[in-house]
Amino acid sequence: MAFDDRNQTAATETNPHHEARPRRRFRRPADIKSVALTGLFVLASFYTMYFMRAMLLPLVLALLLSYLLVPLVRALARIKIRPLFGAAIILIGLIAAIVYGVSRLSEPVAGWIEKAPYSLQQLKEKLLPLKKPIEKVAQASGEIEKITTTEEEQAKPQAVVVKRSALAEAFFTQGPEFMASAVVMFILLYFLLAYDGVFLDKIIRATPRLGDKKRAVSIMRDIEAHISRYLLTITAINIGLGIAVGTTVHFLGLRNPIMWGVMVAAFNFVPYLGALTGIICMTLGAVLSFDSLGYALIFPASYLLLAIMEGNFITPFVLGRSLTLNPVVILVALAFWGWMWGISGMILAVPILATFKIFCDHIEPMAPIAEFLS
Repeated sequence: MAFDDRNQTAATETNPHHEARPRRRFRRPADIKSVALTGLFVLASFYTMYFMRAMLLPLVLALLLSYLLVPLVRALARIKIRPLFGAAIILIGLIAAIVYGVSRLSEPVAGWIEKAPYSLQQLKEKLLPLKKPIEKVAQASGEIEKITTTEEEQAKPQAVVVKRSALAEAFFTQGPEFMASAVVMFILLYFLLAYDGVFLDKIIRATPRLGDKKRAVSIMRDIEAHISRYLLTITAINIGLGIAVGTTVHFLGLRNPIMWGVMVAAFNFVPYLGALTGIICMTLGAVLSFDSLGYALIFPASYLLLAIMEGNFITPFVLGRSLTLNPVVILVALAFWGWMWGISGMILAVPILATFKIFCDHIEPMAPIAEFLS
């Protein structure tokens, strides 16, 4: 046995190109119980987020707004205004701006809602040239339906459905919940702004080593700076697009340009779908406001041109490639958060996704996820 081993060693020394056979590595079979528990945990998390949206939505919104407004609190702290008072000043200013905007926009919005039945009739008359081919197709389909319908089915009495106002029903059913969520959100936002840095201090105290403390502070400050920069930049770009579109439609002669500018700025927080919805709304508004269909189409065309310039040139140039997101992932996030939290979820989908990507960029084990999202 020893002689064979020596022969094998000698053969290896005399033949340097001789390669030993690699040992076979056997992979362990997947733990079905672990996979099942992970799947159940994910489903339970989704279930919790869906049914706790009344509490989680104000919390997420307050957290994102705190990242957006905390630089202002720190700027006030540099001029000797304590964070407790600085947060109160900023919060009062934010509430005053929201109240002023709602009061300023309530009149034109109410006017459009009151004129909705008349506007629909007017829209039908203006689109009459496009309606005739569609009516011919509908007539043909109606004749086919009459042929295929039996006499007994035609003799059945038709059910009468009484429709209520969707706006009034939404106000009475969701108004109290909305007000409660707004109050909770503003209270959480005040405490997050007033006690800025409390969680970072807790992390520093909980970390035993000095080097780990410095690294934790550096990572947290870097994450916070990137999130604040992203949210501030996106908000400024959307406001700028709203101002550009509002100014353009004002000079072209469309009424209520402030309302259209605010609508464009709000819809632009929802990529792709927001611009599409805004273009449809502006097309309807322009068609109802002007007799010439060709002139009315100038308004959505100008909106589309400005949106293309913002999405393809301004935003990538300002944010850079490090904060750009995968378009497919954006659409999946819009669908997911829209299903979970409705319209509010669709508005918050991209800020949540960008915040998560920034966290993944700065945490080494999660770097592959950040690469997948970018």
